[in-house]
Amino acid sequence: FFSFFPCLNTLRKQLKTAPMADQPTGETGERGRGRGRGRGGRGRGRGGRGRGDGEKNEWKPVTKLGRLVKEKKITSIEEIYFHCLAVKEPEIIDFFFDKDVLKDEVLKVMPVQKQTTAGQRTRFKAFVVAGDHNGHLGLGVKCAKEVAIAIRGAIVNAKLSIMPVRRGYWGSTIEEPHTVPMKTTGRCGGSLVRLIPAPRGTGIVAAPTPKKLLTMAGIQDCYTAARGQTATLGNFAKATFQAITRTYTFLTPDLWPQQELKKDPFREHSDFLSKNKKN
Repeated sequence: FFSFFPCLNTLRKQLKTAPMADQPTGETGERGRGRGRGRGGRGRGRGGRGRGDGEKNEWKPVTKLGRLVKEKKITSIEEIYFHCLAVKEPEIIDFFFDKDVLKDEVLKVMPVQKQTTAGQRTRFKAFVVAGDHNGHLGLGVKCAKEVAIAIRGAIVNAKLSIMPVRRGYWGSTIEEPHTVPMKTTGRCGGSLVRLIPAPRGTGIVAAPTPKKLLTMAGIQDCYTAARGQTATLGNFAKATFQAITRTYTFLTPDLWPQQELKKDPFREHSDFLSKNKKN
């Protein structure tokens, strides 16, 4: 039958000589197995690099302040504020504050656009506030192409901008400080925010945005007054943050006593920094 149809005869011969899938023989099968092993090897290699990421998560400080903090030469964040040292690594803040203590919250995520020759380019802008509810507050802003990247960047900026918040009393100095020690004002763009001390038990009389910042700063009682455009949440939050951080700009009588001046940590530990330079 196949002799009358040469094309069918050729097809029969090819089917006989072709190797089976489960029994690869000949040059074709060997090449197939070779490629399979090669891809598997590369896959295992990627897995190996993935397993090694745990070591990369270890903090390797890149600044002098980071090296001193990691070696516990600086034991408190107040020492950093006392010497006005710039914090350029978020791991420094994580070293002094536990994850359960320092909280962060997203205030707003908004799209922003830029007109280009190819059309409109849309990105996302995130506002994040971080605080420990005990006298430390930070505000971060970040713009990125994706929402997740913008939020992560804003959290990092919020940690880097954490500032001490001074608290005081209204009336008698009984129990713990509960309000702002004096009237302060902050301005950003068209927003102006004024903080006014309040008696104990009053609570925070403010709009939702400043109330969130004051709560995370550890202030329990406070009056607020706002002027201008408060619908712009970004400027409203920045003005509130500026007013809160200005609590340490006033020299009140309780700060009059002279304090002993200490050496700068970079000078005090100069030998350590010179010996352990970055490789």
